[in-house]
Amino acid sequence: MSQRERPLGAATALDEVSKSIIEQLQQDGRRSYATIAQAVGLSEAAVRQRVQRLLKSGVIQIVAVTDPLQLGFPRQAMIGIRVEGDIETVADELEKFPEVDYVVVTAGQFDLVVEVVAADRRELLDLTNKMRALDGVMTTEIFFYLEMWKQLYDWGTRE
Repeated sequence: MSQRERPLGAATALDEVSKSIIEQLQQDGRRSYATIAQAVGLSEAAVRQRVQRLLKSGVIQIVAVTDPLQLGFPRQAMIGIRVEGDIETVADELEKFPEVDYVVVTAGQFDLVVEVVAADRRELLDLTNKMRALDGVMTTEIFFYLEMWKQLYDWGTRE
């Protein structure tokens, strides 16, 4: 189920054991079921079943998170976009760009906010020119990342 197919506000209630399992996987997505079972006080089979249920429901995904800087993409930016007309049509086009890793419909100053990674200034310039050429895009504003201070993926398990 994609993010757009999930109704807003449709939260899944998690018990403390499921939250603990998720925390274990957030620390190391390759952690074995046996290790997790020992940490949370369940059997390995019970942990496996819970993880499969969490995956199937879309509550969690187990993925490799890369560091763009280490992979030769030193240019990261958020781009605020104002749209005239159908916002979703523009969002659908933006999600096709391989440099775009995050597309959000927003309220406020911008209609859309996208996060991009690029190998250099030229690639970023070419990308923003392609975005500006999309039907419906009125303006763009680029917010260059000077330094990443904090990035976490631990929603729903924090106290």
